Amino acid sequence: MRRLFTAVLACLGITATALVDSAPAYATGFTTYGSGVNVRADAYLSAAVVRTLSGPTSIDVDCQKHGDRVSNSDGTSEWWAHVPALGGYVTVVYVSVPQDKLPGVPECGTDNPPPAGGDITLADVQAMFGTRIANPSIVETGLPSLNQAMRDANINTAYRKAAFLATLVHESRLEYNIREIGDTRLYGGRGYIQLTGDFNYGPAGQYFGIDLLGNPDLAMSLQWSAPIARWYWTVARNINPYADNLDMGRVNAAIGYPAGAEDQRRCDSFKNAIRYLTGSVPSGVICTRPSALKGDTSKLTRTQFDDLAKNGGGLG
Repeated sequence: MRRLFTAVLACLGITATALVDSAPAYATGFTTYGSGVNVRADAYLSAAVVRTLSGPTSIDVDCQKHGDRVSNSDGTSEWWAHVPALGGYVTVVYVSVPQDKLPGVPECGTDNPPPAGGDITLADVQAMFGTRIANPSIVETGLPSLNQAMRDANINTAYRKAAFLATLVHESRLEYNIREIGDTRLYGGRGYIQLTGDFNYGPAGQYFGIDLLGNPDLAMSLQWSAPIARWYWTVARNINPYADNLDMGRVNAAIGYPAGAEDQRRCDSFKNAIRYLTGSVPSGVICTRPSALKGDTSKLTRTQFDDLAKNGGGLG
């Protein structure tokens, strides 16, 4: 049925919507079918929707991941196609192939090549942030897990990498095992993203199936610090689109602290990182927040934050 759908499109001369983003050289082209197909941040129905396809769309898939089972009238699949240009995963059940697993596509995290630009190294972050890298040996120890988290979060462009790394270097100096200095609260800041508050420890622990409320120090362990940063960036918030728009104001607001001089410091680090990664700083970098996001947004739900960001002239 899925194969027949693609053939009918060709006979009618209907061209599926194409993605304008350039695809990795190792990606394989497919076409989705149907309308209202969700692109999710991960291969699970509970993962955040990062985009919805209005109709048949040409997609370039770099790998596929086993996840939640999805069924429709044409079949069932537990496989999800990773589409870098869309920043997420599409269930294979809505890809126009007769199989329930994409042919010729490697599984994510096994045979798929690294993302464009390669992994971030200690030399990279030292060049971007200078003396903010205070403990190089700790930073270097954590980089393999941090690079994996960046791949999992689709932090795969210069702008996204710059926003993510600039944020973490100000939160934690890129040290996975850091505890917020002087913070004696049970759920005070820990790890790369400085996870704070039971309203974050609880949902993050539930997402990963670990007891963060009962053992909050797991948030600054080598095993969990980077995945938790990825969770906050893509699940608790949806920050990649702000990085795409060079909107460091909204990135900073999404992290959850009141507006002030720190915003400009982080924006300067963002520019330094972009300059290092691309050779120049593009015009249009936004360092200030809209008025609706100037307060402490840390306790807002993702939906509440998204609503404020849009009302403040966000991404539409």
